[in-house]
Amino acid sequence: GRMSENRGRLLLTNDDGIEAEGFRLLVQALHREGHNIVVLAPSENHSAAGMRINLMKPMGLRERSDLVDAWSLNPEHAPVHLFELDGTPCDTVIVAMDGGLEHLVPSLKPQLVVSGVNLGPNLSQDWYHSGTMGAAREAGLYGMPAIASSFTSFDPEGMARSIEATVILVERAMKVLPKVAANAGRPHDAMDTNYFTSWPTPGNDEGWVQDPNNALLTAFRNGDLMLNLNVPPTWNGKWACTRLGVRWYRNAVRFEGAGDDEVATFTIGAASVDHSEVLYGDCDAVEEDKASLSCLAVWPQSHPFAMDEDLLASVLMNSADGWPHWLNPN
Repeated sequence: GRMSENRGRLLLTNDDGIEAEGFRLLVQALHREGHNIVVLAPSENHSAAGMRINLMKPMGLRERSDLVDAWSLNPEHAPVHLFELDGTPCDTVIVAMDGGLEHLVPSLKPQLVVSGVNLGPNLSQDWYHSGTMGAAREAGLYGMPAIASSFTSFDPEGMARSIEATVILVERAMKVLPKVAANAGRPHDAMDTNYFTSWPTPGNDEGWVQDPNNALLTAFRNGDLMLNLNVPPTWNGKWACTRLGVRWYRNAVRFEGAGDDEVATFTIGAASVDHSEVLYGDCDAVEEDKASLSCLAVWPQSHPFAMDEDLLASVLMNSADGWPHWLNPN
């Protein structure tokens, strides 16, 4: 359609695999809204793969045109390209960003990477294990603005709520982003932003103090700040601006005894979750039936590109209706 020609292109991936229900529903919803979509997703489920990548191992890549019909997509309405890779979520992002997209769809330069919608929450320390968040973080390392989105139930019932919230967030993000991600591939190796931590030097007069919202927006545009969305099936339509909360997985390991000669088996699986209340915690927001939206630093804490902590704190203080001020187009 004519409308979609003036829009940026979305690069979509996930960790549950290209045929996962949450992924299909998101592709269909964004397509209905007329968005330009290119999919490069894992061919199989890679839940909890974190940032694992395959090294020195050729990975098959296939076009999945069959899904265009199966998912009732109409390329006349809005362009859609679907590919699957025999790799992890991070593999898909690396392949896409480091030459794969150029090879597959030569003119296509994405505006934004969206990872999800995942079946199951990605809250608190899931940050370390989540393939959904891992793919978004990998995109950030490649200088791409990125969103990770998860549905906080393991039962697909009610998933439409998280799709709805994800589309709202993606469209808000697109409004504040240039049509083509300017920092993709990090061509300039920019060290001179005003939003990186001054650590290990103490007491710098931070350059962002005059305009924190602009610093945060620039960080998002450059791939140094990513968004993590978690939506419960009971979403009440409200949003909360959050940070990682505190929760503990208990009794997650099942033990099965073995005969004299066999090795006993241990299985990590369903756990009971204890959650400790903290101010602005993502788990806390979800418990209140809100959509949790976290602005998270892409680079680890002692990396020179880590975000200034006071700047990240300012996001939590400066929000309206649960939306970070820097992301509010008003």
